[in-house]
Amino acid sequence: MKLQIIDKIEQYDTIIIHRHVRPDPDAYGSQIGLKRLLEKNYPNKTVYAIGEHDRSLTFLDTPDSISDDVFENALVIVTDTANTDRIDDARYTKGDFLIKIDHHPNDDAYGDLLWVDTNASSCSEMIYELFVEGQASKGWEMSDNAARLIFAGIVGDTGRFLYPSASVRTFEIAGQLIKYNFDRNEVFNGMYEKEPNLLHLQGYMYENFVMDENGACSIKLSKDLLHKFNVTASDTSLLVGSLSNIKGVCAWVIFVEEENQIRVRLRSKGPIINELAKKYNGGGHPLASGATVYSWEEAERLIEDLKVLCQNYN
Repeated sequence: MKLQIIDKIEQYDTIIIHRHVRPDPDAYGSQIGLKRLLEKNYPNKTVYAIGEHDRSLTFLDTPDSISDDVFENALVIVTDTANTDRIDDARYTKGDFLIKIDHHPNDDAYGDLLWVDTNASSCSEMIYELFVEGQASKGWEMSDNAARLIFAGIVGDTGRFLYPSASVRTFEIAGQLIKYNFDRNEVFNGMYEKEPNLLHLQGYMYENFVMDENGACSIKLSKDLLHKFNVTASDTSLLVGSLSNIKGVCAWVIFVEEENQIRVRLRSKGPIINELAKKYNGGGHPLASGATVYSWEEAERLIEDLKVLCQNYN
């Protein structure tokens, strides 16, 4: 499959890379890391990485803006995106050929060519595996910047290698990537340093979370609360792991109110939660998923379902 993808890459002069909405480090790492990798090895090709920019990820890179006509006769690659509803920029259908590269469950098998590996810790890890194939078959080289982005993506999706998804292979790849010339401390600082107002909100979360006897934990962050702490809904992505530090927690949910919906961030230390996420307009990994609800009453129903999940698990 990897060689088929490389063959397709070599057939096109213009390559446009998409990723999911509400990007995280793995979205940027896989998408823009692939862009930098292709720029290194195919300097005569034009490669774009597009989508709405998240300012919290500026330390990694910034995406491109392109007009509709660029898609004509272009190869389109979508990384780290399980389903078409979550692809950032609906123009992904306007290219000549579509490739999906992803590590989520393949519930939406879109694309003309698909490479899905649910055993990979991250999509960035898969981009490194693509590089290994390209190195062996085409003499590809890795740039320092591509290595930095891919490393950041792996770190982000493994929680600094703490999550069970970090395999022996993940550590081997990380060991190869840190041989390149980039500042790891700068990457870690960009990913984990928080503004004081965000830390104040984190303190609020620790003071106000609710957890039942089976370890089902929840916190609600309303629009008024976000305004009080001068934090955006997107900023709260940096706090998603905060409740993992609570002793006895089994699974947790963070509700973040936006203008027309309530964003749901689900995480687990054991129970499989992506099926629960699907029930509420979402999906994702077995232990890390996202969803959407449209009222606080619906949020309460999700909490009750999470309680049952934890009770059955225990």
